[in-house]
Parts: sequence; C-alpha cells; structure tokens
Amino acid sequence: MATVSLSLRPPPLHSPRLSLPKSHKSHLHPPLLPFLSKVPSGTCLSVRHFNKHLAFTPLRAFPSLPFPFVPLPSNPLPSFNVQDISLTPYTIVKLSVYLSLLVFATKTAISIVLSPFFWAKLSFAWIFYPMIISVSLACYSLYCITRKKKHLSLLDQSIVITSAVAWLTAVPGACSNGFLEGWPLAFFFIYIYFLLLEFSVRKRLYRDWSIPNYDPKWNVCVPKSHQLWFASSVLIGHWMAAFEGPKLELISGGWANLGIWALVLMVLFTRYHSILYLSKYSENVVEPKAVVQFGPYRWVRHPVYASIMMLFAANCVALRAPMSCLFLLVASATYYGKKAQAEEKVMVEEFGEKYTEYTSKVKYRLIPFVY
Repeated sequence: MATVSLSLRPPPLHSPRLSLPKSHKSHLHPPLLPFLSKVPSGTCLSVRHFNKHLAFTPLRAFPSLPFPFVPLPSNPLPSFNVQDISLTPYTIVKLSVYLSLLVFATKTAISIVLSPFFWAKLSFAWIFYPMIISVSLACYSLYCITRKKKHLSLLDQSIVITSAVAWLTAVPGACSNGFLEGWPLAFFFIYIYFLLLEFSVRKRLYRDWSIPNYDPKWNVCVPKSHQLWFASSVLIGHWMAAFEGPKLELISGGWANLGIWALVLMVLFTRYHSILYLSKYSENVVEPKAVVQFGPYRWVRHPVYASIMMLFAANCVALRAPMSCLFLLVASATYYGKKAQAEEKVMVEEFGEKYTEYTSKVKYRLIPFVY
C-alpha cells in the first residue's frame, strides 16, 4: 500500500479552496479528516505519493486546530546532589575491602570453572562419593524450605541440616580432591554435632526437640536479602577453602594437627555453654528472662554467634586456606553484627539499665578485644 504524505505550500492564485480527489480521501488517516474540515480558506494541501515529509512551516495558518494536551507530572523529579553522599575514611576502607574480596572471589571462581582439572575431579567425585545422594538431599531441602517453611518435622529438619553440612564440607572436599578423606570428612561430623547441641539442650530441659511457642518480639530477623547474601557468602567461602588449600593427601596429620583439634574443642565448649547459660536464664531457650552475665557471656555479648565464626575459622585453618578464612570472618562479622545490634535494641527495651550496664562491662559483641 503506497504511503501518503501531506505538505503545506503557499496557496496558488487560481485555487482559493481545498479540493482532494476522492481516490485520495480513502487513504487518509481517519483522525485527520476532522482537522481538514477546519483548515482556513486560502491554504492548499496537496496529497501526493512522492512527498516524503510534511512541512509545518505556516503554523499560523492553523489557529483553530485542536492539538493534544499532555499534562505534566505534578510531583517534580527528585534532585540528585553529589554533595549529599557522605564518604568517611571508614566507609572507603570498608568498600575497598568488599570490592577486593569480590574481585578475588570472582577471579577464583572463573579460574576454577575454566580449569579442566576441576571437571576431571568432579567426574571422579561422582564415582568415589555419593553425589547423587547429596543432590537429592539438596533438592528435598529446598522443597522443605520453600513450601513447608516452619512446619518441618524432625525428619525434615534432620535432612535439611545434613544436606547443608554436606554441601559446606563433604561435597567441596570431594570435588577438589576427587574423593573424600581427611579433614572434610571430619568436619562433616563436627558440623553435625555442633548444630545438634542446641537440640540436645532443648531436649534435656523441655523434653522436646521442637521450639515451643514464644513471644514474637524475640524473633529478631534481618531482611531476606541479607539472609540470602550471608548464606551465599558462607557457601562460596567453604568452596573457596576447599580449592585454596593443598591436596588432602599433602596435609600432614598426627601431632601437627593438635592445635586444630584444640580449636575444635574450644568451639564446641563455647557453643554448648553459651546455649546452656542462655537456657537457664530464659524460657524456651529463645525468650530471656534476665541478663546473662556468666560463662562465655563474660567475654562477648553474643557468644553463640561467635562460636559459629570460630567453627568457620577452624575449618579454613584445617584446610590451610587463609584467604577463605578472612572472607568468611568478614562476612560473618558483618551479618551477625547487624543481627546482634537489632537484638540489643530489644534487650534494652526489655531490661533497660541492666542491659546497658552489661554492655558497658562487656564491650565486645563477637570477637574479644577486636569487635
């Protein structure tokens, strides 16, 4: 179908009126027809197939044409001023550390994925390690978390814990080494025992594995985005540690690992006594009735979170992975620091001056003499 264009030209002397052939009127756009009826006399519109533009030079010839009116937004656009950004030396250092760790993690992940030895070891891991069982447990755990959420039975909780621990310790060790042995296998059972300490204390005090009903104000949670970021950081850090350290058969055993076992025992000791003292001065283990100032609470205000950080550090030390240890400690301190800050606000509202006096005595939240 041929296109039709309109061009405005000075009116000829012998044509004072507008006339269009009938064959051309059918090709005009329908909304244009009412406008043509209001064109003043003395203006000539020519409709030709070879015109490629519509010249709007004589605009004063159309004083009565109704142009569409587009209302402007009532709310002005927000102004952006560079001076509003406040950058302190601490913020610059923190952003630099985050950027450096992100670049290091990205480069390490790319080099691992592009390495042919990684895929060779992964294929060996499928043979010498029950990878199909780990994948199946991971799929079922994701189903439980997304669909069932808090309505998990004891069997479902056990599967979720076993799957999470396997993908933090056993699976990375099997993929990095081609088979499972040594410290990854040992830390698989250490992680399981570490997480079951809370269940054992709960069973000992309340004769029940599940958490009873409690006041929802004590359910202090950080945003979902922070939780997802922390879970991803923990998973990435453990996989980095598995590939950063030497081969498992090259790690010396015997008395050389005595310090690591001492660190593991200190982690379990801190975890157990933190939960035990917290349960003695609270109801349902999660609803405190007094300010706990005994046991590990004499050194840090949140020893339960500190024990988790110590466990991550012990795993990285055993695998000889210092950069992964630093990455996990920074990520854990950032996440648990925000969560501890939110919990302390609730504690101040509940106990008032008693908790402020405790914070003045114990100045460190997670790491003694550091943070």
